Formats: sequence, structure tokens, C-alpha cells
Amino acid sequence: MSMPSQRPATEADLVALWALRTRAVRSSCASHYPPEVIDTWSAAAPPATMPLLVRAGGGIVAEDAGRLLGYAVLDAETGEVDAVFVDPGAHGQGIGRALLAALEAMARAQDLDRLFLSASLNAVPFYERAGFRALRERLVAHRSGIAIRALQMEKRLGAA
Repeated sequence: MSMPSQRPATEADLVALWALRTRAVRSSCASHYPPEVIDTWSAAAPPATMPLLVRAGGGIVAEDAGRLLGYAVLDAETGEVDAVFVDPGAHGQGIGRALLAALEAMARAQDLDRLFLSASLNAVPFYERAGFRALRERLVAHRSGIAIRALQMEKRLGAA
């Protein structure tokens, strides 16, 4: 496989992005959450904020020869990393790391001093390797009605 390219996400990508997210949750999160949580989490519809963040320029897509490999979404006003998902078949190739670096560059361009997120338990090592630090574990009230254990994490950006 050649090196994936990145481009801004568009509203036309939303259905494919959500399908990739659902595959990633089912595959990657199953080692840290019980099946009933995975089933409910996976079945949830996209949040109303997702098209708004993409429309505002906060989404980045990684693809190779037109094949979607991953995506990331940033709320560039607050610095919240809304999503970083890589297709389960493309894990371990640096795609997530490159997407996260692109979000960091976007945040720096907006003069943000930090990025923050709620990391699923399985993703904590990924974010730690990228320089994020855990602040506290918490239960995130998911719009599907379940509570998901997650770690609140942040990365101070400082001077570029």
C-alpha cells in the first residue's frame, strides 16, 4: 500500500465516516467493554454536531486510492478532539498518528493552547504515545442512553 493521502472531510463523506467508526468500535473496543455496551454504542446514530464540525473545516480524511482508511474531527473553537478512527484493517500503519498530527497543526493554526478528549479505554495508549496525559477516568453519558467508561485526556501545545 502506498502512503495514505489526507484531505478535508466533506458532508458527502459522513455516511462512510460513520460506517468506519462503527467498524472500529466493534473491532477495537471489544477488548475493553462488554458486548451489550459495544452493541448499543455501535448502533447509535451520528451526533448532530458531526456535520457541523465537518462543515466548519474540522474533519480530515485519510485515504489510499480512494479507499477510506481513517478520519479525525476537531472542534477548532474549543480544542476538543471529537474523533480519531482508523479502519480495523489498516491499524498499525501510522494513519491515526498522522491524522492526530494534522489535528494538532489545525489547533496550532487556531492559536489553541491545548487539545482535549474523552478516550475510550482501548485508545488510551495511542493518545499517551502522542503526548496526551490522563486527567481522570469518568463515565461518559452517551446519547444512546448508556454510560461509557473513558479517560479525560489533554495535550498542552505550548509554543510551536
